[in-house]
Amino acid sequence: MEITVRKFDLLKELQLLQGVVERKTTIPILGNVLAEAGDDGRLRLAATDLELALETSCPAKVQRSGSCAIPARKLLDYVKLLPDADITIKQLENHWIQIRCGRANTRMVGMSRENFPALPAFPATPAAQLPAAQMEQMIRRIIFAISNEESRYTLNGALMVLKPESLSLVATDGHRLAHILNDKVQLQGVSTELKCLVPKKALNELQSLLAEVPEAGNIEFNRDETHLFFRVPTGMGNTRLLTARQLTGQFPNYEAVLPKDNQRRVSVRSEEVGSAIRRVAQFADERSHAIRMRLESDKMVLTSSSSDTGESDEELDTQYAFDPMVIGFNSQYLLDFLNAANTDEILLEFKDEQSAGQLRPKNGDDYQYRYVVMPMRI
Repeated sequence: MEITVRKFDLLKELQLLQGVVERKTTIPILGNVLAEAGDDGRLRLAATDLELALETSCPAKVQRSGSCAIPARKLLDYVKLLPDADITIKQLENHWIQIRCGRANTRMVGMSRENFPALPAFPATPAAQLPAAQMEQMIRRIIFAISNEESRYTLNGALMVLKPESLSLVATDGHRLAHILNDKVQLQGVSTELKCLVPKKALNELQSLLAEVPEAGNIEFNRDETHLFFRVPTGMGNTRLLTARQLTGQFPNYEAVLPKDNQRRVSVRSEEVGSAIRRVAQFADERSHAIRMRLESDKMVLTSSSSDTGESDEELDTQYAFDPMVIGFNSQYLLDFLNAANTDEILLEFKDEQSAGQLRPKNGDDYQYRYVVMPMRI
């Protein structure tokens, strides 16, 4: 293989691949990026950790076609330091790789292409067309609620539900639940309800890829028995393919968790309540992050206390006309929602001190977005 490629083009794709490259060294080949040059004037690049794979490409002048595996981190770090000029990559004997740029001339130890695992192919069945901009916004609003505990395997991803006229995502870690529904879409390629569990790492990478999709563009979604496939277009006429191994198991019955009779409602300005929570939380217990929320006639009082740091309280004016109540929450859970909601005002809805509270934007957009948080005993 021998190719010439622009530094900017190569660097951009290598940076995207880093999120997929295996960090551990138990299987050395997974720390490499697969580079393949054909006769179509493109350099194809791929990386995988066996759970997630990303395939992408960039324009190149191909002097000789071929393929090789190159250490991903070392290649990225070196390309970053090269001047803004064309880079020539040439495969030598015994899997050595020569990289030349201007007066810089480097030889790297590569690996055989045969050692790189085979990647699943995009299914031949018709693909669903998903709106990229809406997907990016929906992922951002639920991804923080996905569990990071490896023991809770089915909670390590989000439930994606596709219907011909709606798209929804649900995430929970057992203490809180984020649910977002867009029922103002027409999904081509979707004839019946389709449910699948998308791993958190896949959603993180997909969110990065979606940022570059042209305005009003769609991504193609498909799946087989074991994998999920997202084919993402770029503004430069090519596509990137993200492949993720499906999570197996039964996602919790989230519809049973969604509150239906939270009659006590209060509206607050997001910036005002967020700032107050941040200040009060400075004196909350470092492990639980617990704060109290006291609701009385036309006011909300936030309090916290810790034997190690002290105590704090802050009062906010708000229109509350129901029975007084005191309820405890993890302050970080509340801040996570406020950061994701990105709205001027939010509604807090309660039943009583022992039941889950529900938060949602006061003025909705195209999405039905709700966030359910279990209370804490303080």
